[in-house]
Amino acid sequence: MPKILIIDDDPNICSVLSEKFKRMDQDTHWSLTLSDGLNRIFSDEFDIVFLDINLPDGNGLEAIDAIKDHPFAPEIIIMTGEGDPEGAEIAIKSKVWDYIQKSGSHKQIELSLIRALEYRQQKRIIIQGKKIKREAIIGESRQIKLCLRNILKASKNEVPILITGETGTGKELFAKALHENSLRHQNNFIVVDCTSLPEHLVESILFGHSKGAFTGADSHKAGLITMADGGTLFLDEIGELPLVIQKKFLRAFQEKRFRPVGSKIETSSDFRLISATHRNLTEMVKKNQFREDFYFRIASIKIETPPLRNRKSDIPLLVTHHMERKKKIFDELPHELSQEFLEDLYGYDWPGNVRELFNAIDYACSDAFQESILFSKHLPDNIRVFNIKNKIENHNGAASDYPTLEKSAPVDKFSFKEYIEKMKQTYLSDLISHTQGDIKTACRLSGLSRGHLYALLKKHNISSP
Repeated sequence: MPKILIIDDDPNICSVLSEKFKRMDQDTHWSLTLSDGLNRIFSDEFDIVFLDINLPDGNGLEAIDAIKDHPFAPEIIIMTGEGDPEGAEIAIKSKVWDYIQKSGSHKQIELSLIRALEYRQQKRIIIQGKKIKREAIIGESRQIKLCLRNILKASKNEVPILITGETGTGKELFAKALHENSLRHQNNFIVVDCTSLPEHLVESILFGHSKGAFTGADSHKAGLITMADGGTLFLDEIGELPLVIQKKFLRAFQEKRFRPVGSKIETSSDFRLISATHRNLTEMVKKNQFREDFYFRIASIKIETPPLRNRKSDIPLLVTHHMERKKKIFDELPHELSQEFLEDLYGYDWPGNVRELFNAIDYACSDAFQESILFSKHLPDNIRVFNIKNKIENHNGAASDYPTLEKSAPVDKFSFKEYIEKMKQTYLSDLISHTQGDIKTACRLSGLSRGHLYALLKKHNISSP
């Protein structure tokens, strides 16, 4: 039996909807506060959550991300007494199921619930029946799971896909996963690094050339597009592709036919296109640095790879994977990780993402040589300097921004409520730092439930790795 949770501060609304849903054979529960609702969500498994926006202890919209962190995240239906276009936009962009007004008919609420349950059941069947081939994509964070789910869906069609994300986030790995999970997986996966294409040979490399087409062309040569026939063509860093080539490639992509350089005869290639870039193509289009028609053709589906700083909970898995790989390939001496070493990995922002993390591990292992334990001193200097500066700034900031219980406590500047809230923020920040983002340990030390802790972290804008 599906489980429904209603989070609303109006007991009459909760009671009426609860009775209605129970008559529909739904196991229904309700909470009058956001914190209690989050406690219930993280101590149980619900299929659907009806979430009010204006609650006595928080804003429902701000709790969406926390709810989606649940391993079996429920579908969320936002309920509001006031129509707010901006709130609706925020909710929909956060991938809630529906946004409805309380003044609407009960029939509308019932219909939204039925459709959400149908979708939930369909998604459960698909997820249970499909296992994605993920190659070297390491991580179990919500961001990675969402990305993999999008890849699984996109791999079952033939529309072009644009993968965006910062340098070092593994865009090629995700493109490879798209190919491996598609019907074309037995054919070629051709990678084209657009940043390394010589300007005078771009056309020849992509489309091929005939004998005598230019000086040095002493034989016919097939291009990369031809090599991708029946498989997948991956254009990495497509933002670097020259405008003149974009125009010619657009026709070849649409028609699946093209003419090699110097040839009078057209040839064909049936390929699936996946592109990737770390650049903002829409801004490039506005500046006439990228063709608009080409952009809309290659970006039918967009998938964004998450930066490492937004999924720090995956760091231990990534480090373990990389060190095991090093040991297997290079027969390296195994190293243990000290507590302070892990703390510095969590503390750093990783602008180079996973690629930078792996480089840092390589450097640390090399610096440690035959020492069995990795310490902070083994990390590259830029990471150590960043973390030390960050600790100094946080310490100075805490000293100046937060009152203390000494005689000089600025009681004239803070109300009792403000003082307590600032102390809560300090405690939570220290708790997350001490536990390195391990929510289970943080709950044990603080005595807070998982749901309550997530709500407090969200309220005080403290990120949990």
